[in-house]
Amino acid sequence: MNSQTPLYSYDTLSEAVDDLIRRGYTEDFLAMENKDCLYCNKHSLELSPDDFEIDEIYRFEGMTDPADESIVFAISSQKHNVKGTVINSFGAEFGYRSSKLVEHLKHHRGG
Repeated sequence: MNSQTPLYSYDTLSEAVDDLIRRGYTEDFLAMENKDCLYCNKHSLELSPDDFEIDEIYRFEGMTDPADESIVFAISSQKHNVKGTVINSFGAEFGYRSSKLVEHLKHHRGG
């Protein structure tokens, strides 16, 4: 599957997250600031690049400023039997951690 082609269409970030949760993407993952991995606080689980796949990607422009953008990644790990989301925001607060995550995710999928 091509992760760049959305399977569903959503008007808002919250609508996308709510539907992904309904479809089984129930865990919240964060980019670790000093590690090259994703972290699930609920399970104290770290996922390295080889431990997960990106199933879907959805982008949303900011309501007041189109330069502000949020992206939700639907990810899954067969190795750890978990599915969840990573939410990344761009704009004025776009920092090293966010850019490192996006580059890492794009590189992982070859996109």
